[in-house]
Amino acid sequence: MGRLLAERGLELVYGGSKLGLMGILADACLEAGGRVVGVIPRALVEKEIAHTGISELHSVDSMHARKALMADKADAFIAMPGGYGTWEEFCEVLTWSQLGLQRKPCGVLNVNGYYEPMLAMADRAVAEGFLKSEHRTLLLAETDPEELLKRLERVPVPALEKWIDRRNR
Repeated sequence: MGRLLAERGLELVYGGSKLGLMGILADACLEAGGRVVGVIPRALVEKEIAHTGISELHSVDSMHARKALMADKADAFIAMPGGYGTWEEFCEVLTWSQLGLQRKPCGVLNVNGYYEPMLAMADRAVAEGFLKSEHRTLLLAETDPEELLKRLERVPVPALEKWIDRRNR
């Protein structure tokens, strides 16, 4: 994914860590000549996990400030396999699209079926009336990084004016 972002001239905006999958992603993007922007809370900088070799590093006061700045700088959102933080950040930007607060595409890189449970839950939410089918289309998924980038580049994100029908309380 990092190499593909660089090859397409796309800037990586991420959480700013040198550790784990995100550190590997940042390094791959840099090695391929890409630009990498990190946004990390000062508390994590103090724990010495900030990636100091990236193109630009923003140190912010809180996780809330981190998410707001990353969302502002990003044109699209990709969740790769991860844990609570990844899920929470991705679900928040997906919800912002549902509410019409932004019109930026959101997708998951479904490596080895990692996101199958999330996708099944979204389908179940539609089936049980907790999620409108047009909102389900906001969640893209691909197993191939190149295909995911292609879809994110061409998908029209609908302007969803009304997400609750007050007549059906």
